[in-house]
Amino acid sequence: MQIQVVMLKQDDPNKCTAAKLVKFGLAKNVKKTTEKTLVLDPFAKKTLLASDKKLVGSVTAIDCSWNLADQAFTTKFSGIHRKLPPLFAGNPVNYSKLDKLTTVEAISATLFILGYKDLGLKLLDKFKWGHTFLDLNKNLLEDYSKLESEDEISPLLKEYKIPF
Repeated sequence: MQIQVVMLKQDDPNKCTAAKLVKFGLAKNVKKTTEKTLVLDPFAKKTLLASDKKLVGSVTAIDCSWNLADQAFTTKFSGIHRKLPPLFAGNPVNYSKLDKLTTVEAISATLFILGYKDLGLKLLDKFKWGHTFLDLNKNLLEDYSKLESEDEISPLLKEYKIPF
């Protein structure tokens, strides 16, 4: 699975997880998205499911500031837009906050759900807090990767006692 990032350069470049992925050759910095890419979009109508794997050949994250995300996603990005199901951040800035993931956390979660667990781990290995994200979400990611429809998400969140 090819990994791409559109870097909008809205955050501190020293803390940018997308820039680090590009630096280590784990992601490609792109200016535009394509029709056959899965665009990680927190405002998408549909939630990512494992079955989306057959629709795409790449995953593209839009690297932007959470404070400016609503503006960033007014831009039209081609591709198949999906939001992630609820997950807890493992990064030091938003530790244990629901859905306040860094770019690497979002990409890694996507890879786990789509069945590319080894690649997801490889990305997290580049960050000293990376496995904290996995520790917080391991069971959720395993369960999300088995879902066949979005209707199964709400009962799962109730089971985990996660507010939604």
